[in-house]
Amino acid sequence: MLLFPRLFRICKAVAITMRGFILYLLSASSVAVLSTLLLHVRDTGETRLKLESSSEKVWPELEFGWRVVVATVIGFVGSACGTVGGVGGGGIFVPMLTLIVGFDTKSAAALSKCMIMAASISSFWYNLRVRHPTKEVPIIDYNLALLFQPVLMLGITVGVALSVVFPYWLITVLIIILFLGTSSRSFYKGIQMWKEETIVKKETARQQEEGPVNSRGELLVDTAHEPLIPREEKSEMQIVRLNLKWKMMVLLLLVWASFLLLQVFKNCVAVCSIWYWVLFCLQFPIAVALFGFEAVKLYREDKKRISTGNMDGRICEATIHWTAGHIAFCALCGLLGGCVGGLLGSGGGFILGPLLLEIGVIPQVSSVTATFVMMFSSSLSVVEFYLLKRFPIPYALYLMSVSTLAGFWGQYLVRKLITILGRVSIIVFILSGVIFVSALTMGVAGIEKSIVMIHKHEFMGFLNFCSSQ
Repeated sequence: MLLFPRLFRICKAVAITMRGFILYLLSASSVAVLSTLLLHVRDTGETRLKLESSSEKVWPELEFGWRVVVATVIGFVGSACGTVGGVGGGGIFVPMLTLIVGFDTKSAAALSKCMIMAASISSFWYNLRVRHPTKEVPIIDYNLALLFQPVLMLGITVGVALSVVFPYWLITVLIIILFLGTSSRSFYKGIQMWKEETIVKKETARQQEEGPVNSRGELLVDTAHEPLIPREEKSEMQIVRLNLKWKMMVLLLLVWASFLLLQVFKNCVAVCSIWYWVLFCLQFPIAVALFGFEAVKLYREDKKRISTGNMDGRICEATIHWTAGHIAFCALCGLLGGCVGGLLGSGGGFILGPLLLEIGVIPQVSSVTATFVMMFSSSLSVVEFYLLKRFPIPYALYLMSVSTLAGFWGQYLVRKLITILGRVSIIVFILSGVIFVSALTMGVAGIEKSIVMIHKHEFMGFLNFCSSQ
């Protein structure tokens, strides 16, 4: 009976945190957008012409040198940490490709998607052989993946459109606001987990010192950490079969294929034509229908569990109650994560990773699930960018090979470290660190480009979508 008050307190604390986070985003973002509107009023025709000349495609040659070496090291570390944290690493890759290697912003965003896709596929392949830490269920939460994938992909297409309209300095400010909020919240979550792990480790050490019998001669059994019935050993192939849910995979691939076809057809028609907007708007009912299907399933299952008093038979890993408010919040965060992915050139994990932790998913599962969802969203963008010829193939293949190795070894080394230290909170600190470093690097790149634009008297307000394509 004590479980229900505890769950109520957890849900209440999560709701308060979510409200505060939304208030922070809305207030800070509103100030940034209003500033852009003021600059938009002061626009002149001359500045628009100067803007067009500053968006030329820049593709450096792939030649061995200090730039390639530094990019390789940063790409390896960023991909390894990004896949472990479940955030991808686009906030590190884009500034690295523009400031160090010398690519233009659009090409850097496309190459960043290639790196995230390669690291995600490698990480997915590795995690297929990893067991769930506490249950006999897949380590990938397919229900949450199916819930977030449609709105995430819809957000990416909206984010790509907004990247055409929004000035670069505004994109930088909005991303810094968002990243500082999510990184600080994730860091606070990591500290809480670290303290809880410390208490558990001290209690375990104390019981080991006392032995199986206490001072009163009573037998002690540590049921929390040493179960009476040990888990059955499974072969690698059995774990792979458990982690692969083919019906869910087919559904996710169908969602991916439907969005891909819409993007391909949309790129075949004239920008801002009637068919262009028809195909663009078709994405909304598809995303809403797919999200609604999974959301209704979670809502009904949660309502059924509450009515029967069964709090253990959850359909997914999240510990929150699937109320209409929480479902709407998850839809908003998924859409926001996709928009950030489209604006930045990331896979949307900067929002999805912290969100999964916030709704109660354990770090091991949240990291794997977020990376799994990014595999679909980033690959969709890579196919689209390839058709648009947005990135050089040699550089893409080289950086993808680096990210593939990083995704595998990052997962391997961090899981070994977790086993040695006995602290899962390492994943949360890596997630927070990657987001914070991304905020810093995006800030440096954005400030540098904004200063150049100011010196050249370039346009700093909103752009016209149709004429800027």
